[in-house]
Amino acid sequence: MTDISSPISDARAKRNVAVLVAAQAFLGAQMPLLFTIAGLAGQSLATNLCFATLPISMIVLGSMLSATPLSALMQRFGRRAGFFAGAAGGAVGALIGAYALSIASFPLLLLGSLFTGTYMSSQGFFRFAAADTASDAFRPKAISYVMAGGLASAIIGPQLVKITADSFVVPFLGAYIAVVVINVVGALLFLGLDIPKPAPEGTGYKRGRTRLELLKTPRIAVAMICALVSYALMNLVMTSTPLAVVGCGYTTDDSADVVMAHVLAMFAPSFLTGHLIARFGVERIVAAGLVILAAAGAVGLSGVHINQFFGALILLGLGWNFGFIGATTMLANAHTAAERGRVQGLNDLIVFGGVTFASLASGGLMNCSGGTPQAGWNAVNLAMGPFLVLAGGALIWLSLRPKEA
Repeated sequence: MTDISSPISDARAKRNVAVLVAAQAFLGAQMPLLFTIAGLAGQSLATNLCFATLPISMIVLGSMLSATPLSALMQRFGRRAGFFAGAAGGAVGALIGAYALSIASFPLLLLGSLFTGTYMSSQGFFRFAAADTASDAFRPKAISYVMAGGLASAIIGPQLVKITADSFVVPFLGAYIAVVVINVVGALLFLGLDIPKPAPEGTGYKRGRTRLELLKTPRIAVAMICALVSYALMNLVMTSTPLAVVGCGYTTDDSADVVMAHVLAMFAPSFLTGHLIARFGVERIVAAGLVILAAAGAVGLSGVHINQFFGALILLGLGWNFGFIGATTMLANAHTAAERGRVQGLNDLIVFGGVTFASLASGGLMNCSGGTPQAGWNAVNLAMGPFLVLAGGALIWLSLRPKEA
């Protein structure tokens, strides 16, 4: 295996992208599946409904806590080792979750969710792995193609919910067993990756900037803020959606369909996002994503008819796509190979820290604001406003600064 400093080959990059697209499609199906049922499973076990979405929060917390160790593992042993570790965490978490449901233990369900976060974190590195062997010209397209693999997961996950949610006497037990199978089988895909290990530290090795220096770099700081806001707000609203849909009188299958439409909207534009970034510039695409997220909140506030749920969640997915892929591309172009492990681990630690807070807030806003599902849903959508202003302001500030060398 060659050193990471060897000449970049887009032929190799395209092969790696194909593997990562397949992994995003198959392994990634567990995330829409779990985000559809975890809140409902938590609601069935929690003694306080304000904690119904805590299983989702624990998934995100597990992702946050494992981001830095996974990044360090990949920096030392390569991407493949980190992705195997993520799939193992996902399988263990699902096994614990299945057992928790079988004995009706809410704390054990939370523990399983924490382990599941290891897979969610490793999936977040797929987009960075796509960029590792890509040329500067192919990099934004590589990232967006890998994200487009989520199209298949958007269909597979919710359909598995419909097939497995009531397949056992214990509700949702079959879904957790399906997640175990997904992780065990899907991990085999990583055998096809051909990504060089980073150069070992030694004489003449350039470590690059420290974490504090990276955070002080304006472009990196703004990229992290926009990624944080895009992902956290998407999670804030999506976490509450199954509870809101069911609470407003619709069925679990209806909520699965809404989540499927949302996840399709998250990943379908990815075939074009890289081209749009190359054509219009990354800042404009991120700005468009923030505007679309604001539109999603406005539609969510307009009512609770099933079509309004679909409209809000489709816009939410599209806004996330532009905002998050744009911010990822901005970050990937702002650091060196030697800084890769530090900046990517730091980025995902910050992003998933915000997402953890958002998912925790989601359950409280949804179930403990105003006393009705509609009032809770309105509170969730109103909460988006201040954070969109923060990200928009940061992006404007960056655009007004002199261009960095």
